[in-house]
Amino acid sequence: MKILLTGCAGFIGWKTGQLLLEAGHSVTGLDNFNSYYSPALKRWRVRQLGESSPGQFRFHEGDLLDEGLLNRLFREISFDAVINLAARAGVRASIEQPAPYLETNLIAATALMQAMVRHKVGKLVTASTSAVYAGQKAPFTEAQPVDRPLSPYAASKKAAEVMAYTFHHLYGLDVSVLRYFTVYGPAGRPDMSPLKFTHCIARGLPIPLFGDGEQRRDFTYIDDIARGTIAALKPLGYEIINLGGGNEPVSINRMIAILEESLQRKAVIERQPFNPADMTLTAADIEKARLLLGWNPRTAPEEGFRRLTSWYQAEAPWLANELSLPE
Repeated sequence: MKILLTGCAGFIGWKTGQLLLEAGHSVTGLDNFNSYYSPALKRWRVRQLGESSPGQFRFHEGDLLDEGLLNRLFREISFDAVINLAARAGVRASIEQPAPYLETNLIAATALMQAMVRHKVGKLVTASTSAVYAGQKAPFTEAQPVDRPLSPYAASKKAAEVMAYTFHHLYGLDVSVLRYFTVYGPAGRPDMSPLKFTHCIARGLPIPLFGDGEQRRDFTYIDDIARGTIAALKPLGYEIINLGGGNEPVSINRMIAILEESLQRKAVIERQPFNPADMTLTAADIEKARLLLGWNPRTAPEEGFRRLTSWYQAEAPWLANELSLPE
């Protein structure tokens, strides 16, 4: 297949691109290297994709709101499908600056769908988030009402889901909406606790821990997420599908303990007040993913966190300086 992969320099985009290329697909990557976190890791990911499959991977630096760029890409290549992983992430940051979240997660996503309709590309896989389930009873199922988001980030993702349905209804766009649950692993986002805490423990720096650390997350390993994303390229009509770890949710305190054991160092905890935009528990019901996609997660958190720390130790010489992690 010929795939347009937006957000290819992001964490999930990079791994999805890697697996697509390994399977023999042709991937056109698009990313704008936004400054939410340092672009250094994003550029490292893109280099990894280019070096792994130079003949199958083409990269374009640009923005989904650039209509001319989108039209040129769609004219030059007859894409079979689009995987839209371009997003502005971060619950806490969205409270401080909500406007960029609406611009990227809703308006830019809408511009992409408009381009797909113009150029008759019929399949879209797009990323949503478990954050839309705030206030619902766990385990979260796709049928639960999610109309009371607790952060601008969650609100922008919910709005994008609704807009995707509108394009499905009006134009017959085949859409797989994937609600990801706490994705982690090697080359992960430096603003998220797994990589941030790994760095702090390895360097003997204090970990900012919000609340008592008993918040539990349905941690989902990056390779599992990428496999599920690719599986969702099949025709489905319009479906919302959870991709979660399939294990008992793990507390932040337990994650810290696993990282300590793997790094052979004790964490220094710096306690912070609980943030009201945070969720105390995420847990996915993944039966729909099993039935529709034939998908099951394969990597348990203990193994996934060990792989993360091994990657960090191998890449540590350049990570701290380039990622704006604390020193």
